Amino acid sequence: MKRSIREIAEALQVRLIGDGNLEVSGVASLQSACANDLVFVEDEKHIPEALQSRAGAIIAGEFATSSGSDRPLLISDHPKLVFARAAQMLRQGPAFDNSVSPSSHPTAVIHPSVVLGSGVCVEAHAVLDEGVTVGEGTRIGASCAIAAGVSIGRNCEVYPNVTIYPGTTVGDRVIVHAGAVLGSDGFGYVRDRKTGHYEKFPQVGRLVIEDDVEIGANATIDRGALDETRINRGAKIDNLVHVGHNCKIGEDVVIAAQTGLSGSITIENGAVLGGQVGIGEHATIGEGVMLGGQGGVLPNKVLRGKGVAFWGTPAQPLREYLKQLATLARLAKRD
Repeated sequence: MKRSIREIAEALQVRLIGDGNLEVSGVASLQSACANDLVFVEDEKHIPEALQSRAGAIIAGEFATSSGSDRPLLISDHPKLVFARAAQMLRQGPAFDNSVSPSSHPTAVIHPSVVLGSGVCVEAHAVLDEGVTVGEGTRIGASCAIAAGVSIGRNCEVYPNVTIYPGTTVGDRVIVHAGAVLGSDGFGYVRDRKTGHYEKFPQVGRLVIEDDVEIGANATIDRGALDETRINRGAKIDNLVHVGHNCKIGEDVVIAAQTGLSGSITIENGAVLGGQVGIGEHATIGEGVMLGGQGGVLPNKVLRGKGVAFWGTPAQPLREYLKQLATLARLAKRD
């Protein structure tokens, strides 16, 4: 979708230098940009490369004002963030036009009780069961299965083959990538001491996903057993992540691929979990904690320290962990 540089500058509240009437339609790297693209530069040393590129306009820091650029400049103290927001503006096409009537592929199966907001698009072979509601501007991808009573908010993107179980609520502007499963039963069983057999514990809770969450491909998030699992506003969950029942994921939490969370875990606001992290049940990861890749947290453990990096299994502050590794290395050399 084409937008003028002036329109982007005004919407994102950044300073414009140069021709604001120029229109752009996409974003690109410095190497692949064409005349219709926006690029960004965070470091002054990359300005010459940006000026030599074919980009139509450049987002950069204050350092670019003296570059003598022959192209429009958008000046910001956080060029990468402005670039990301500009990309979102340029992506917003008909699926986000709230004046458009809902459109459904002929092969989609939609129960008569389903409520679709304006501008909703339902693609081929998707199934929307009884009582589903979908907010305006949302797209439901091909072969998705949306169970009875599910509520999906506005301007969401649900990619193909996503399955959403009953008792799930999805907020606004949520992105769910292909193959994700939301609201499935938790892994809860009771062992009969006499027979040794396992019987299923009730999994009758719900899953709540708040606004601006992104969930990666083939991720799985279980519903609460008796209460709820909640993914708070702005959390970003990578591909192949598993979130167990009754977990509470705080605002702006980032969880990298192949991480596994047992049941009843609390991840507080702003925490960052690296890839392949494993966390035992009832553990708490405190606000702003950074947990390095393949880190392991034992059940009921609490990690605290905003901005503190933890690593290893069992996870401990990074400095302590590195000291232990160094000690082991010295001992190995003695042998």
